[in-house]
Amino acid sequence: MFGNLLLLWLAALALMGSPGPATLSLAAMGAAFGARRALAYLGGIIAGTTGVLIAIAAGVTQLILSSPTLVSVITVVAVAYILYLAFRIATAPVGGEVTVGAKAPSFSGGLLLAISNPKAFAAIGAVYSTHVVVEGDLALDTVVKILALAAVIATVNPAWLWFGAALSAILRHPVAGRVANVIFAVLLVVSVIPALSSL
Repeated sequence: MFGNLLLLWLAALALMGSPGPATLSLAAMGAAFGARRALAYLGGIIAGTTGVLIAIAAGVTQLILSSPTLVSVITVVAVAYILYLAFRIATAPVGGEVTVGAKAPSFSGGLLLAISNPKAFAAIGAVYSTHVVVEGDLALDTVVKILALAAVIATVNPAWLWFGAALSAILRHPVAGRVANVIFAVLLVVSVIPALSSL
């Protein structure tokens, strides 16, 4: 069982921890607003991604994927929100700029992005469906996989936020900070191109 669990974690770290809309947005929010101000957003990302995991385990994802119209609506909402986030990141205060008036990212924003993130469904679905941790006991296997993947969600996402926040500490210069914010925003937009091509 431990060997199977280790293989699940290795696959999950590679797929779920790689750059995508949620992870890039966390790094960008950390760089633009700092880790402390982005904690609510992080909570939304973790809650939403865990919700996606539970939906996959319960088979809800198959129901959603069986309706092309529903998939298209979810994709459009996700892309629109990611473009909005990219704008917020690109225009966020940097360096010595006054940040008191800048609105910090919210829990609901993170939740919305996580539950409409096409990469989350693809990555979690791939890892969940291709690994068996406890052979011969479907119920126990399901519980173990949910707990194991929830641990990855709770580890990978804060790491991306803190990575972005560490960059913020380095990029105090207004020009360098603005360039970093714009790069994060562009990467976030690029991360939704695969979703757009599926419409």
